[in-house]
Formats: sequence, structure tokens, C-alpha cells
Amino acid sequence: MSDVKLEKNQHLENRKYRKALPGTGLEYFDACEAIESISPGSYKTLPYTSRVLAEQLVRRCDPETLEDSLKQIIERKSDLDFPWYPARVVCHDILGQTALVDLAGLRDAIADQGGDPAKVNPVVETQLIVDHSLAVEHAGFDNEAFDKNRAIEERRNKDRFHFIEWCKTAFKNVSVIPAGNGIMHQINLEKMSPVVQSKEGIAFPDTCVGTDSHTPHVDALGVIAIGVGGLEAETVMLGRPSMMRLPDIVGVKLTGQRQEGITATDIVLAITEFLRNEKVVSSYLEFFGEGARALTIGDRATISNMTPEYGATAGMFYIDEQTIQYLKLTGREPEQVELVELYAKQTGLWADDLDSAQYERVLEFDLSKVERNLAGPSNPHRRLPTSELAKQGISQSSWKEQHSAKYSDDQMPDGAVIIAAITSCTNTSNPRNVVAAALVAKKANQLGLVRKPWVKTSFAPGSKVAKLYLESAGLLPELEKLGFGIVGYACTTCNGMSGALDPKIQQEIIDRDLYSTAVLSGNRNFDGRIHPYAKQAFLASPPLVVAYALAGTIRFDIEKDSLGTDSNGKPIYLSDLWPSDAEIDAVVGEHVKPQQFQQIYVKMFQPEEELVTTEPLYDWRPQSTYIRRPPYWEGALAGERSLSGMRPLAILGDNITTDHLSPSNAILASSAAGEYLTQMEVPEEDFNSYATHRGDHLTAQRATFANPKLFNEMVKDAGEVVQGSLARVEPEGQVTRMWEAIETYMNRKQPLIVVAGADYGQGSSRDWAAKGVRLAGVEVIVAEGFERIHRTNLVGMGVLPLQFKAGTDRNTLELDGTELYDVYGDIEAGSDLALVITRKTGQKLDVPVTCRLDTADEVNVYSAGGVLQRFAKDFLAQ
Repeated sequence: MSDVKLEKNQHLENRKYRKALPGTGLEYFDACEAIESISPGSYKTLPYTSRVLAEQLVRRCDPETLEDSLKQIIERKSDLDFPWYPARVVCHDILGQTALVDLAGLRDAIADQGGDPAKVNPVVETQLIVDHSLAVEHAGFDNEAFDKNRAIEERRNKDRFHFIEWCKTAFKNVSVIPAGNGIMHQINLEKMSPVVQSKEGIAFPDTCVGTDSHTPHVDALGVIAIGVGGLEAETVMLGRPSMMRLPDIVGVKLTGQRQEGITATDIVLAITEFLRNEKVVSSYLEFFGEGARALTIGDRATISNMTPEYGATAGMFYIDEQTIQYLKLTGREPEQVELVELYAKQTGLWADDLDSAQYERVLEFDLSKVERNLAGPSNPHRRLPTSELAKQGISQSSWKEQHSAKYSDDQMPDGAVIIAAITSCTNTSNPRNVVAAALVAKKANQLGLVRKPWVKTSFAPGSKVAKLYLESAGLLPELEKLGFGIVGYACTTCNGMSGALDPKIQQEIIDRDLYSTAVLSGNRNFDGRIHPYAKQAFLASPPLVVAYALAGTIRFDIEKDSLGTDSNGKPIYLSDLWPSDAEIDAVVGEHVKPQQFQQIYVKMFQPEEELVTTEPLYDWRPQSTYIRRPPYWEGALAGERSLSGMRPLAILGDNITTDHLSPSNAILASSAAGEYLTQMEVPEEDFNSYATHRGDHLTAQRATFANPKLFNEMVKDAGEVVQGSLARVEPEGQVTRMWEAIETYMNRKQPLIVVAGADYGQGSSRDWAAKGVRLAGVEVIVAEGFERIHRTNLVGMGVLPLQFKAGTDRNTLELDGTELYDVYGDIEAGSDLALVITRKTGQKLDVPVTCRLDTADEVNVYSAGGVLQRFAKDFLAQ
């Protein structure tokens, strides 16, 4: 049944709640009346999230289960599953393309079993933006960087882009924004989200899921948008509801006003630390209060974007005057802007209507206490005031005094900043942050300061509009002069696509074993993510990124040390460069205009001429290392999961990220994937990143646990855990590279398990972090806790997530990797199971664990072997 038919049928059955929206020709579903009919007086106490969820239940839910589902919301219970039907799916080209490769493979499987492959289509609007394929091979001090980087992107990704073009006509309900146009989240904020949808004569709140953990960026507009893995996105695409239980909804009251000179980046880094400490993992947050009301949508988007960094699922703001002002600023049609305000006020989604909203927990954060911040060196929630950074190590001025005989401005110091990047939708969605960076550059140029020669600088805004307002203000040349020319409109350095270093600089790092770093205005700085030779990375506001390019080292007191001298020999400090809030606001007010957004987006979203539908089955290219027919009905995935006699592939600590599980950065020739690409006759300069090869399982599976920063506790030397992509094959006890261990176990058809600590799978919503282990033969992950998106991806691949009971972990059990593991019990949502561990001595441990299949629908998916297998079985049974 199609999505449109489904809505029509349920509109008719729930018509008693269907009302005319005054002043329009539209109707809406009155969730307030539905709630009040069950529990009078309840609606005014509901949080924003609950009101939106209630509306979609009234509009879409089976009438027989509607009352029970609404009672979950009214009574703030999480006992029962209820369906959520997001209005849209947004994808970047890595996970989006991978999802469509899976659907193309599913079509093959359906055809092989006698079904009609052309009927396998997304039934929900699916928007794919090609934004994760560009690497900064040419830096911002090359005035042809943009064209050169785009040419390399097109050459390297020829197979991928060919497949994406096929998808545009082969699949219904798929639209594509091609490479070179910006980042999905920023385009979603500036154009794609209508905030209020109107289809088939019905107005309703816009909602979406996205194949990237930073999809909550658009929560800033009051749109429930959450990041999901590619596998969960496929579920939604194919018309299955995303089954959920009422989330833990936490109110975050923002008070006070930010101090002069403090950016939205400083605020979000402080909030991220605060919220991580408050344990908001998997919660939906709602920011409110006078402090929130004063924040622009650009400021709010910076906060919402980093939702996964503070561990939450959503970071919502209410709809208010700031929302309406932003919609006007970004060139939305006047009728749409009027609809948003009218609908929000009619349905209780306007900020003033939420004064009585009640939360089980309210946290309070004072914006006036925020100081200038960085985050690092390894985690985005590890806040570090700039005033404290020098105390972490020796400052540059002191370093010079101690090494005066050897130091020169042309030689890299220890702590050298080798990459300084203004990047990521986190900050470039906020014109204030971009303009602040440009004003710092302008003042630096006036005073004769230059970047240090070893710093690779770049500017990769998430929207083409940034170029227009910087040109209008005469500020783009100032950034270019300092080396921050536009290198692309894409997700670059933040995604590990920082490109190659100057070979001389790279060799000096190696020869002198330098501690080298990156400073970027992104949202991720996990070890090994930004560049293999940037040992660690720091997140900072765009103007601070410029300042650190001038300093050239992280061992520097940016607040007190001199950045250089002027023509009179007078020291120049950060305070001499930093613009006032009034200066920033004047530029933004004069030069950021609706016409600029219309100039960019009207053309970008023009409907294409009617295209001829292509063949329903893709003609796979056998030599491609980018796109290959997926193997999800073959090998380990075709066999029965025995859950017995499992050997551990790895025993891991806390905070294992999806970067550890399946890195996204550049492929080195010495890696397993690099060796494979060499065998496939791919030249080393075109190896590209791990991320871009995820449509080819033969390349992508070689990235499993390939992060050089991995600590597998099974591999020790003199009692100390050895760092690297290493494993120990049992029962021989032989230490090998991780890929060789996986190959060995695959050949033996040996079932595997992974044992881990807390927060397993945090980071990007990377389905290959689950696909890789499943293809290796891993049947179970047992950990102290899971990050939400990765857990759902494991379920979608048919991997069983189990959680240790409190007080039990790999250390208390004294696991060393020589054991065999079996799982016993009935697999049901949240059930207790027994993990039986047999030591090498024959001793058995019976360890109670919790089954982290959290809903009946997840049990249903797992029992079929995964999302695709479930769909195929249901499709063929029709």
C-alpha cells in the first residue's frame, strides 16, 4: 500500500478530529481535542515533542490503537510501542547511496525469487544530497582550489555518481542534489524543511529522519528530525513505521545573555560538556526560557547540530518570532511563512502556548557564564577554556626560550597546527560565526600577520549563500588572503576528508616525531578522524580557527601570547583582532539578504525535465571498488545464527566510536583496504576515503576495526594493551592485523562475539560499523551500554546486542579472549538471557545479560536476519 493511500484511509477513519485551518483552504488534525477527550486539561502540560507525536498519531495511527498510544503520551509512559511516520528521509551520499545500493540489491533478490523489482521503491519522500565525497586535496591558499577539488571528486567518484544518477530515475520518490552545492543539514535548514507540511489538503508538522547523526540540526526550527543509521532509514523509506516508545523528554531552561565576544560555538561547547555530565543520552531535549528566545536560528542550529555530541537524540526549540524571521530571511514563500505561524498558533506549537509545559526533569544553563572555549583534544564534550589550554602543556613563548637555538618560524614546533579548517554545518549555518572569522582575517591582514607556512588552511561552507554575503561585505578576499579560500561546499575536514599534506611537512612530522594537531570549526574530533598525522584535534569557533592558523601551534596561550608584531614592532594580541558584537551584527544585518538564498535555491530546486525511467535492475560493474551488488543473502548472512561456540574478535574498553569500528578517513596504501585497491589496479592518489567505498562491501569490510587508534585488549605486550588495528586468532593465540584475523575466521565459518565497555558505538550514524562486523561473522555484541543509533543498526543487520547487568563487565569477569561464548534463553524485547562463558580451563560462568532488542518490532526484524531480509519476506508473502 502506498504512503498516499495509507494517509487517505486513515484521514477518513479519524475524521472526527479533522478540522478546517482558519484563513486557509487546508485542514488539520486536532491533537488537542483528541488528548482532551481522554484526559481533560492534559494538553497544556505536554512538552512540544509530545504534541507533535500526538498529532501524527491522530493523523496516521490505526484507530483501534489510537487511544492506547495517546495514553502513553498523556501518562508519560514508555510501556507500549507506537508508530512514528516521518514525513521525509534526508540522506548524504555515503549512507544514502549505501541505502540505495541495498535497495538495488533487494530488487535483485526479489527478482531472483519471482517478484516484481520495479515495485521496490521508497514510499516516503527521500532527498539525497551529495556532500560527503569531496576531499581538501588543494588548500585554501590555492586560488583554484575549488575547481581542482571538484575535478578530483568527479574523477574519483565516477562509479558512485553513475549509480546515484541511475537512482534518480530508477526509484520513485527520490530526489538528488548533486555534488558541489552544500551540506545536507544546512540545505535542510535553509531550504528543504517547510516546518509545516501541506499535502493532500492537510497541514501537519514537518518531521524527518536523516542518515547522519547531525540531522537534529533542523530541530532549531521546531522540526523533529533525528539521526538514524542507513538501515533504519531504509525501514522508513520502505513504508514501515519507525516503532518508538515515548522518549525521556528533558527541559533545558536557558537563562542570561551571552557576554560580549562570545560566539555560538563557545556556547555549544559549554552546553555539550554540561549536558554530557547531566546524562541526557537518548533523551529528547527542549530548550526554552528567555535565554533561548534571544538566540537566533543560526545560534540555535549550532546547539541543535551537536545533539549527538551531548548524547541526546533531539535538541528541540519552540516555534517563535525567531523562526518566522529566519524563514523570511532565507527566502521562503510568504504563504509558507504565514502557514507556519498560523498552524503553530492554532495547534499549541507556538512558544507562548508552551508556558505550562511540564517536564519530568528540567536543567538550567546560564548563558552569561560562558567563556571563550575549545573542545579537545579527543572528544567534543571535553571542553577546554582557551585560557586553560597553555596550562595543558608548554606555551610557545616558553618553548622558544627553551629551544631558542633550534627554533625558527619556518620549522614546525611541537604541537604544530597542521590543519586549520573553517568547516562543517555546525558553524557555517550561522552567518555571525562566518562573519566573525572574516573580520578577524581582515584585521590580521591590516596588521601584516600571515598564517604559519605549515598550516593547511581551508574554508568549506555548508551553503553557497555564504560566498554571496561575504562578497557583498567585501570580506571574502580577506579570508582568501590569509589562506582561507573556499575549497568546496561540502562536509570536508570534519568528516576526515582533510586531504593530503604537503609531503615535506608530512615527512618532517614523521622524522621528528612531532605532536601535531588540527583545529577546526566542526563537531567531531575523535583521535585519528581528522587526519592520520594530526595526532589530536580541537574544536573551535571559526574566528579562533583563524587565530590558530596565525599562531601555528596549540602550545600557545591564545589569550595572552603575541601573534606577531605590527610595522612598528608592537605585539599583536587576539584582543586586537577580535571584532565587537556590534561590528558582526552590522555586517550580518546589511549583507545577509533573502535574495541571496533565493538566488541559490530557486535554481537548485527547479524541477528537472521529465526523465525516462531506467531499467529496474542496476547493471553492476564488476571492476568497481565503489558500487557492488550487496551480499546480504550470501555467506555469513545466509547461515543460521547459532549463538554458540562464539570466539571474541575483540575485547574493547569504553567509548568505542563508529570511527573505531569503521573509519571514514583517507585510505593508506599499507592498510588492508589499500592493498585490496592496489590489487584492483586503483592508483594510490585515487584511493579516496573509506567512506566513499561503502557501496562496495569488498572494500568496506576491510575497514572493520581498521582504526590505528584501536585498543583491542586481547593484544598485549609485556602486560600493556597494544594500540593498532590488531587481533589475536584463537585457539592458536597468534597476533595478526585485524583483517587477517577476520579472513581466518570467515574461512573457518567461526561465529564471533565482541565484548565492550560503556557507550559502545557512539559517534556518526554509520551503518558499516554494524555491517562490517556482521559480514565478519559477529553474531553478538555484549557491552555495558550502547549508543542509540548504533544499537538499531546492529539490530538491522541481525546482530544481537546484549547488555551486562550493573556491576558486571569484562574486568570483573577477567576475560582474556581465550574463552568460548554461548547465549541461552528466549529472545524477546528486554528479556533476560544467559551468557555462558567457557574458559580455556573448562570452567563455566553463567552471566545474566539483558537483551537489547527494545521493541517487538526489533525482535521481528532480528528474527528475520535484518531489515532487508524482513522486507523481502513480507514483500514476497503479499
